[in-house]
Amino acid sequence: MSDLLPTGPETYDASSIEVLEGLEAVRKRPGMYIGGTDERALHHMVAEILDNSMDEAVAGHATRIELELHADYSVTVRDNGRGIPVDPHPKFPGKSALEVILCTLHAGGKFSNKAYSTSGGLNGVGSSVVNALSDHLRVEVARNRELHAQEFSRGKPQGPLVKVGPAPNRRGTALTFHADPEIFGSQRMKPARLYKMARSKAYLFSGVEIRWKSAIEDGETPAEATFHYPGGLAQYLGDTLDKVMTYADRPFAGKVGFQEKYGVPGSVEWAINWTPLRDGFLQSYTNTVPTPEGGTHEAGFWAAITKGIRAYGELSKNRKADLITRDDVMSGGCALLSIFIREPSFVGQTKDRLSTEEAAKWVEGAVRDHFDNWLAGDPKSAGAIMDFLVLRAEERLRRRAEKETARKTATKKLRLPGKLVDCSATNREGTELFIVEGDSAGGSAKMARERTRQALLPLRGKILNVLGAAGGKMGGNQEISDLCQALGVQMGSKFNVEDLRYDKVIIMTDADVDGAHIASLLMTFFFTQMRPMIDKGHLYLACPPLFRLTQGAKRVYCVDEAEKDEWLARGLGGKGKIDVSRFKGLGEMDAKDLKDTTMNPATRKLIRVSIDDDIPGETGDLVERLMGKKPELRFQYIQENARFVEDVDV
Repeated sequence: MSDLLPTGPETYDASSIEVLEGLEAVRKRPGMYIGGTDERALHHMVAEILDNSMDEAVAGHATRIELELHADYSVTVRDNGRGIPVDPHPKFPGKSALEVILCTLHAGGKFSNKAYSTSGGLNGVGSSVVNALSDHLRVEVARNRELHAQEFSRGKPQGPLVKVGPAPNRRGTALTFHADPEIFGSQRMKPARLYKMARSKAYLFSGVEIRWKSAIEDGETPAEATFHYPGGLAQYLGDTLDKVMTYADRPFAGKVGFQEKYGVPGSVEWAINWTPLRDGFLQSYTNTVPTPEGGTHEAGFWAAITKGIRAYGELSKNRKADLITRDDVMSGGCALLSIFIREPSFVGQTKDRLSTEEAAKWVEGAVRDHFDNWLAGDPKSAGAIMDFLVLRAEERLRRRAEKETARKTATKKLRLPGKLVDCSATNREGTELFIVEGDSAGGSAKMARERTRQALLPLRGKILNVLGAAGGKMGGNQEISDLCQALGVQMGSKFNVEDLRYDKVIIMTDADVDGAHIASLLMTFFFTQMRPMIDKGHLYLACPPLFRLTQGAKRVYCVDEAEKDEWLARGLGGKGKIDVSRFKGLGEMDAKDLKDTTMNPATRKLIRVSIDDDIPGETGDLVERLMGKKPELRFQYIQENARFVEDVDV
């Protein structure tokens, strides 16, 4: 019964509290420290060690780094820097500084500015996390003409630090590790991904030479290579846009320190050009660490470029310059951005997004001055870029006007079985379409929605699997036809993201296996037929709760069993019995529950669907493998990944 607590342990006292010592917490919850146990996290381990060597190079102590992938998929990173200290640590009697660094979280030389003025590692967990998640790790340190070595397994020393012998012609650190299959399963390091990582690091710091070597053949990655790019990001962008027509003969590129203008150590380097032949992009880095989700440094960069373009338009008496927005500037702008600052703040341990507020001001001020001079000094390139951006702005405004007109009559034109419930807004900005599972859920959602900005499209049952269906079947499918009409777009090569009638498309299904299947089918459809919608950040997943816990006036929603059990274990903070209600589906939730948990932007949680495709075609291959017509590929994937599936009671 819902008013009874589930059966559990009879006692909850001090003996129930588990204390994880050393690096046990990393092995028990690797996602907290490295973002997960998927392929991205596996390669992030290499990045953590490579970043340590890059910090030595940026600090002026190393000129060469070697990255080697061995036949057993272990990885070695070597540098000719100062070498990890091997003398006894004053706070840990009997242990060397090297052992403390590798076996203790939050231990390192980057908390102050004594050893490094800027660095990619800040919280002292990178090396120790790699050690914890490796079944074998060996580190060799050459300092003061002597070679020392120590070996570890799953975060624990396998013996003391030993003096190997004299090393008169060697200095620096060499660390070799093998990712633990107990954590990462059958996943393996990919040469192409590591090769790309090594090359990008060399572009980011012109003073370092990076040598690549691989014993694994993949048919596309060279076995050996040497990277050294004195041209920095300008050379990087030139190689990236090789033979692509651009509006400026030379990119706007430069490198400026922050000390003179702002009185703070650090610098910014950038390169940007515009082309009509490909979508714009910005790859950004902080202290050589990639920031794929952007952050404050990107905000400052685009502010400088946008304000500079509009100011130049006013000086050249171009009356349409004020139409240009940041989105227009970004649409065809291909850019690289790298900053070095002290003590940067990131969102999350994997450092995907920079959150240092001052970085926006520093970058904008440094870039803006030089951009104004560059535009004035190259009127030919400036004029071509200005004309291109004005055309972009006019096209954007034209499409907005067409959508506003189309929206007013959209409901009359559509004859949907699920009855599209449209919003009243006349432009796309801020609007949301909820794709809802079933008419009953649509009824609750209709009452819970915000009518101005939120629209609903209930679907009946599971949408067609577009990868498993015959070619002509998709075009004749009514659900797919209705969905395309509601979105205002066509499929495949005819899809244009500018035609999309809603800013956010949100898949809202039940929090069960059937709901997950429907969401998978919809994501497969959007990925294969409307991928630019995902690339531009328009596709989301709603996170409806599975449970509601009530204790008097206190009410808590839980997305899964684990969260429910956690709340029950610690109590809700009120008095009396805790009532546990399980939602069998969205249709059973009343409008208030649905609004508070899933639809209200102020209280809901959304998951943005994105594509982590470091290797071109990688995601497409996985989708084809899981959703395509060949069941043997699905079976093979299940066999390879079955160890990640936990037993559940059904």
